[in-house]
Amino acid sequence: MSVVRLGSGSPWESVVGYSRVVVRGDTAWVSGTTSMVDGEVAHPGDAAAQTRQALSIIEQSLERAGFTLADVVRTRMFVTDISRWEEVGRVHGEFFGDVRPATSMVQVAALIDPAMVVEIEADAVRGVPA
Repeated sequence: MSVVRLGSGSPWESVVGYSRVVVRGDTAWVSGTTSMVDGEVAHPGDAAAQTRQALSIIEQSLERAGFTLADVVRTRMFVTDISRWEEVGRVHGEFFGDVRPATSMVQVAALIDPAMVVEIEADAVRGVPA
């Protein structure tokens, strides 16, 4: 079974050596995703808007790979201020309220850009009944 690696066109992918999405069979793994758009952090400091942007990028990336948000079985959320968990969690619920993947949210000391307050990873398995 082959592995398919899909990039997003980010210049960092070749520098750091990663893919936006890696697919093997019916499983996909989405790399840590932030609110970076066209090389700039969208919505600096706004946890809810950054979460919405990151999850939209994840959704688009999964669709390119032949998956949907309904296929997501696990997410991991990294936040720079855990006291803002509810802002992030509510937006996660907007995207995954009916899917209810396994998830975790942890505080980290920092993300790559100080304007970033959230980064999200997702794992998906295609064809798994709800």
